[in-house]
Amino acid sequence: MIRAIAIDDEPLALQVITHYCAQIDFITLEKTFTAQSEALKHIRKFPVDLLFLDIQMPNKNGIDFYKLLDHDVIVIFTTAFSEYAVDGFNVNATDYLLKPFSEERFKQAALKARNEFEFRKNLQIQTHLMVRADYKLYRLEFDTIIFIEGMDDYVQIHLTNGTKIVARHAMKSILDKLPNQKFKRIHRSYIVGTQHIKSIQNKTVSLGEFVLPIGDTFRDVLLT
Repeated sequence: MIRAIAIDDEPLALQVITHYCAQIDFITLEKTFTAQSEALKHIRKFPVDLLFLDIQMPNKNGIDFYKLLDHDVIVIFTTAFSEYAVDGFNVNATDYLLKPFSEERFKQAALKARNEFEFRKNLQIQTHLMVRADYKLYRLEFDTIIFIEGMDDYVQIHLTNGTKIVARHAMKSILDKLPNQKFKRIHRSYIVGTQHIKSIQNKTVSLGEFVLPIGDTFRDVLLT
């Protein structure tokens, strides 16, 4: 069971999250808070696995609040402002819900949180990807992977040092080996490392010198 709390300065938003959580059998929403200070006291005394956290709050930006936490809690950001998406990805948010969100979209985010929870529990927060290519076994730290490009039955992995590694892999199989909070599939041919996202504009994602298209079927997952 995933222990969760929700933080939002709007009581109505907390009611919505409470209602949606009640429909999910693997999340226990222990408490809700309108004040970050009270939430912080609770977290320090009773650690939780998951935060539903509003970004735009009166005293402190939700992203800045999340950075204060001294343990690696899973976070799903909620906000009415889409411009915070990149900042959310840069602190490895598991998902980003744009208000008003539907129950179905909320369940999608909850499933991502469960996958992340199981990933951490079973793999003890693995930090790297093992890939066989050119008759060698490569250990690639997650943080060094800028993006992965699908090419028929192969993938090309672009790294921060400029290296490109081509390996025989299907996109889905390699995505299953990657932590959801660090990587997003934005197109049938591209998986991006979220910490390398510089901006999201129209139908493209900028990763520094690389600008990649966002597929129509992946746009909602990336931006909402």
